[in-house]
Amino acid sequence: MEASLNLNRTNLVFILLLAIMVLISCKASTTTPEPEAEVVYGCMDYNSISYDSTATEDDGSCQYLGCTDSTSANFDPLANVDNGNCLDPSDIPAGWTLMWNDEFNGDSIDTGKWNHEEWWPGYVNNELQSYTKNPENSGVANGHLYLSARKENPFDPNNPAYNSARMNTARKVDWKYGRVEVRAKLPRGQGLWPAIWMMPTYSVYGGWPVSGEIDIMELLGHDNSRTYGTIHYGNHYPDKRSSGTSYVLPSGNFSDSFHTFAFEWEEHEMRWYVDDVLFQTLSSWFTIGGDYPAPFDQEFHLILNVAVGGEWPGNPDDTTLFPQTMLVDYVRLFQ
Repeated sequence: MEASLNLNRTNLVFILLLAIMVLISCKASTTTPEPEAEVVYGCMDYNSISYDSTATEDDGSCQYLGCTDSTSANFDPLANVDNGNCLDPSDIPAGWTLMWNDEFNGDSIDTGKWNHEEWWPGYVNNELQSYTKNPENSGVANGHLYLSARKENPFDPNNPAYNSARMNTARKVDWKYGRVEVRAKLPRGQGLWPAIWMMPTYSVYGGWPVSGEIDIMELLGHDNSRTYGTIHYGNHYPDKRSSGTSYVLPSGNFSDSFHTFAFEWEEHEMRWYVDDVLFQTLSSWFTIGGDYPAPFDQEFHLILNVAVGGEWPGNPDDTTLFPQTMLVDYVRLFQ
């Protein structure tokens, strides 16, 4: 009797397990299968100008900016979209290699190369302008970069206001030692102060001018046949130091036509040129922040701007016409 009872219990357990398995099987057979993930074709290379963040499979459509002319000095074999920056080998100065350039042959400022600065009046040097990224103040047209200083409209003579542009290459193009060339046509008029200059990207030796400043070109708009090349260094204000001189065109002025401003920077020497004429060589400087050749042994970046007013040029007067524009044909860096 006891054996028969155990057998019945075993059969019952088996039947229950079989029923559960059948239920599970039925449920699984009625479940709708998940659809396969849709394939999204596109460029999957983040470095491409046509990168598609939604793509799951690369379709070979990636586009890369660069010089596509195989006869150029800066031909890029990986490029398949020309960036307008091709240079003829004759454009490369002897003994130098092109590292970076912007020929401004596109239709807009390349934000991969340039940063806009936005400042308010009086931020430095008691200058009058606001720096903006408004297209009226800066942009690319007809193969040139333009930086334009303008009067506010309507203009209140009792509260004069001006706007302009200032751009830099900080943390996009920084370098230590090399040759910089900038071909530009400069504005004119009392109170205008265009500049092509360099500042340290990381002020490792201390605040201005302990970490240095390099002025490739500065012009005072009331004296537009003369430009200045200067370095700032030494101790903190008011014990700062500077060295430099000016260059005067033998004829004409810097507002009537384009001129090439070049600066060559080596570990123990700096040289300034206008239209390939060497007008200054410096090899002596110092800083309280480090040993020579500090502070000019760190990475710097380039700055382009047109200031209005300030302690050095003075303010605009009734003879100053606006707008006034600095046109830049190209910027080239060699090492």
